[in-house]
Amino acid sequence: MTTFRSGFTLWSMVKAARKLTEHTPVLERIDAVLHIMGAYGGTYGKGRPLVDALENVAQEAILHEDFGLAQRFQRFAAYARGELFLDILENYYDDDARQRSEELMRRMVSMGAERGVAALDVLCRDKPDATAADARDLFRGVVQSTDYLGLGTGEGGIQLSTKEVRRLQQYGHMEIVLRNLPRPASAGAARLMSDVLADADVGLLAQVLELKARRAGLAALRAAVEDPDSSESALHTCLKNQEWIFGGAYVAELARRQYTPDTILDIPLLRGDGSLHVVELKRANIKDLVIRRSGHLMLGAPPHHAVSQAQNYLRVMDENRRDILADHGVDTRRASATVVIGHSQYVSGSITPQEVAETLRTYNTHAARIEVITYETLLDSAARMLALSSTRQDADSTEEPAA
Repeated sequence: MTTFRSGFTLWSMVKAARKLTEHTPVLERIDAVLHIMGAYGGTYGKGRPLVDALENVAQEAILHEDFGLAQRFQRFAAYARGELFLDILENYYDDDARQRSEELMRRMVSMGAERGVAALDVLCRDKPDATAADARDLFRGVVQSTDYLGLGTGEGGIQLSTKEVRRLQQYGHMEIVLRNLPRPASAGAARLMSDVLADADVGLLAQVLELKARRAGLAALRAAVEDPDSSESALHTCLKNQEWIFGGAYVAELARRQYTPDTILDIPLLRGDGSLHVVELKRANIKDLVIRRSGHLMLGAPPHHAVSQAQNYLRVMDENRRDILADHGVDTRRASATVVIGHSQYVSGSITPQEVAETLRTYNTHAARIEVITYETLLDSAARMLALSSTRQDADSTEEPAA
């Protein structure tokens, strides 16, 4: 069940975001959002129409290559449909709220350090010859004892609000993140790391983080493909917002997946020229992806069914091109499609990976708007792209500055 959200804070953020663009179509979409939020008395437009309107702004911003604004409204939409807490939005787009959170974190860290020092003082007083191992045992015992602490349920107990409970959960998430951070081996190494980060090129750091995120996304997809029980939904989750995997021709994944009442696309991608490209995902574990008949190799029934489904999508897009362009700003005339299905490791009948690749290549040479590829091809292509990006980054980072 979807839990829709809205409120004054979201309205204020949308109002402030309006000042970040000068593109008339984007402004019109934002005004539509503000109209919805002001039209329903007391609810700020909470519901599916608000979510759709926010996604429309994100999509329009993508078309104008304002990806920062698009991401902002995608997060607004995620909050409106109940997938994101308000605290997270405030952390991104409310400077005062973020500063209050940071101050609270600083106080918590300071308080924890102070209590740690007090515990060490007691240890040294009671055991003057205490060692570092004794200190570790002390704090290890403190950590273990926290599992048994509680606030109580009697008259002397404390009732926490939902927001306070959520805050405690965030502290737990923060602890997990901090626990997994790499730690310097010494105080000297810590100072060196601090100096390096202080002088680091922000753009280079962003590239490093982006490459790291892409490697993690690719590893997750590979693990899902190698699991024979992975569903289409699991594979879709791994590929969401990972448009780079499909090649450099696509600038973004569109927020909207439905353009006609009876058509929901798996992954709608936007080409550089503003046209639509549809990605249709099927399972990786397809035994009859390629079959052998009378000594000849050909595609089996599952890929043919998937291609037929993609053909129907494209036909509907062609027939509704005028309305889709007017309502959503996406050109679906002569849209193209990619069907991702199967992997050579699951194909039965002693058919080799090379034979699978050759059969698909033969099939694709006779197709105009739809290409069929395997997850194996998709993973290999993405891995080569990552390797090339890493090589370029290494070359940029070692290049001598001009005299």
